[in-house]
Amino acid sequence: MTPTDIDRVQIYLRRLLGSDRIRLLPPAKTGLSVEVAVDEEVIGTVHRDDDEGEVSFSVNIIVLDEDLPPGPKKLPAKAASRRA
Repeated sequence: MTPTDIDRVQIYLRRLLGSDRIRLLPPAKTGLSVEVAVDEEVIGTVHRDDDEGEVSFSVNIIVLDEDLPPGPKKLPAKAASRRA
């Protein structure tokens, strides 16, 4: 992605998601992915696709299980059957 691509996609994502905390980080080396960050936390990547002159950008967001809040506790089988 070019620096212009990065700027344009960043502006779009900020407007779409309503947050100036979103930043696109150019890769350290050519050929690597552009990273999407919220504040200092990298949450995914952006890729450019040029298919017969049709340009699109895909955003891949990664959510690690360890970053999620705990799920609801499961009821024991007997308690669950009594509730039904």
